[in-house]
Amino acid sequence: MATPVLICDDSSFARKQMARALPKNWDVEITFACNGEEAIQVIKEGKGEVVFLDLTMPVMDGYETLAYIKKNELNACVIVVSGDIQPEARAEVTQLGALEFIKKPISTDKAAEVLTKFGIL
Repeated sequence: MATPVLICDDSSFARKQMARALPKNWDVEITFACNGEEAIQVIKEGKGEVVFLDLTMPVMDGYETLAYIKKNELNACVIVVSGDIQPEARAEVTQLGALEFIKKPISTDKAAEVLTKFGIL
């Protein structure tokens, strides 16, 4: 059975790059979202068991999205993928429940490493 994966980023280029970086042997059903508000809806529909989340987006950013997921106890394993890799950002997203914080662009090897680390792959 395919794993429902959500890739949330306001950049279509970044969404496509993230999708290409997923391990080829991983059976996934990918859904895309352009902002946190769309991501929340997708997760509520059960299409975001694993979420790759950008931080800087319009409407609802990654921090707000993580806070909503945590507060409402939504079922989603969130991996933040962002260009903003400052220690403060890493600490905040971890406190908000993100499994990992990865600098973009992400490689297939790094994606596989993180997914394996958390028993997802």
